Parts: sequence; structure tokens; C-alpha cells
Amino acid sequence: MSEAALFDVLRQGLWAAVLISAPMLAVALVVGLAIGLFQALTSVQEMTLTFVPKVGAMLAVFWVSMSFMTATLVAFFTDSIIPLIARG
Repeated sequence: MSEAALFDVLRQGLWAAVLISAPMLAVALVVGLAIGLFQALTSVQEMTLTFVPKVGAMLAVFWVSMSFMTATLVAFFTDSIIPLIARG
């Protein structure tokens, strides 16, 4: 395997990781900002108020986007990894 092919597979793997993690990270950012704004407006400084809704929203998004994540990972393996293994 050449160095260019290794870097190409590494780049594709990192891009697949970005695509897989983007929905959950985006929801965590939006929920965190909304909760931070709520805490600033009401002066409620409770640690569980930031943690529980964020985890709940991330679990819901994970459940909804699980098929997208699986399809992205399967496409990466079938397009990039399995042909490398088959060539030896």
C-alpha cells in the first residue's frame, strides 16, 4: 500500500467520523445554548439542568439518526476498507 493510498483512506475515515458525529454534536450545541440562555435569564444555576436535557436530546437524535450513521459506516467500509483487504 502506498503512502498516498493510506492518506486517502485516512481522510475518508475522518470524513466519515465527522458525518457520523455531526448530528449529535449539533444538537448538543443547540440544547446547550438554549439551556445556557434559560439559566442566564432566570438565574437558576443547577448542574443537572444542563446535563439531563442535553443527554436526553442526544439520545433522541442518536435513535433517529442511527440508520444514517450505520449506512455511512457501511458505505465507508464497502467502498474503502474491504477493497484494500481483498487486494492484500
